[in-house]
Amino acid sequence: MRSLQLLRALRGGGRARVAVAVAGRRGLLSAPGSAASWSKVVSEAEKLVGYPTSFLSLRCLLSDELSNVALQVRKLVGTKHPLLSTAREFVYDNQNNLQMRGLVVLLISKAAGPSSKVELSSQPDMVSGIYSSQRSLAEITELIHTAFLVHRGIVNIGELKSCDGPMKDMQFGNKMAVLSGDFLLANACTSLAQLHNTKVVELISSAIGDLVQGIYYENSTLEETRLTDDIGISTWTEQIFLSHSALLAKSCKAAMELAKHDAEIQKMAFHYGKHMSMSHKIHLDLQPFIKGNSTDSVTFSLNSAPAVLHQEFLGREAWIKQIREAQGAGSILDYMKLQEAIKAGKGVTSAIDLCRYHGNRALEALECFPPSEARSALENIVYAVTRFS
Repeated sequence: MRSLQLLRALRGGGRARVAVAVAGRRGLLSAPGSAASWSKVVSEAEKLVGYPTSFLSLRCLLSDELSNVALQVRKLVGTKHPLLSTAREFVYDNQNNLQMRGLVVLLISKAAGPSSKVELSSQPDMVSGIYSSQRSLAEITELIHTAFLVHRGIVNIGELKSCDGPMKDMQFGNKMAVLSGDFLLANACTSLAQLHNTKVVELISSAIGDLVQGIYYENSTLEETRLTDDIGISTWTEQIFLSHSALLAKSCKAAMELAKHDAEIQKMAFHYGKHMSMSHKIHLDLQPFIKGNSTDSVTFSLNSAPAVLHQEFLGREAWIKQIREAQGAGSILDYMKLQEAIKAGKGVTSAIDLCRYHGNRALEALECFPPSEARSALENIVYAVTRFS
């Protein structure tokens, strides 16, 4: 009930609050409605941190060990193993989503600058306003994220169909997903230890634990039982924080710790990472409902923000009824029919409001940082993921 009241309040004032935040910075940035595309925002932000963040984990990705892994993955060509599509995304990612976390860590490091507690002369390793330890942290963050992406590519052998590929190849793909994901995670942990900062190790270690817990929640039930899960937006938010936001939030806080900033700056950096990544996740969840031809049949997650909000407003019994009405022979869902039902309700508009709410919270967290190009870039990232026109 509390979350429904929050969403009703957001529907009344969520857009207005974001508009006020934008208007207050109009001399610094363009408004969300006229902001550049996501790719352009990322490209411009990369120039501020010294190099394209697609090279953050290049040293690891070009190592002999992982090169051998890449050669082995080629054996999966012709199958539908998820590890193959994950590898393709690393090479042909046109949406600049894969390196977003490392980029934000570098930007917030540059925006905060050196702490007054540390003399600049005692830190000769600062380049473009960012300490080398913070660059290492950005790389560690990307390696951890990539490792979990690879691990998510493990398929359930029992659910495979003959068209997915030969059984031996799919089993081989699972082994490669486990081994290559573990390799990336081991490299990240080794680099983390080399930072020689106990608080940072504790922060990032807890983020890894959050990721494991979040992914466990995602996979704790079969798709068939998810159709009747009574999950509210509050529970959804907690789970999404664990699986999508905790790593970036705690990495932003760790970046401030490496520069010896006080607890308040660390707290605000954490809040920016948390709310920006929540906004980014909701933005991605909304894409099947707001982009492209409305007649296109798009498969979407029944645990995405619009679907969860639709269920919460509609009520569980009515939601189950809509799902059953959309099921055809063999319990195959007609996603187009279900998509139209969700679009006709309040789920999509409420998800947009919730996305902008988190974006506004991220902007508020940046107010403690001095005006700079790096802060402007962080604000533009928020504007890019809260713009739907």
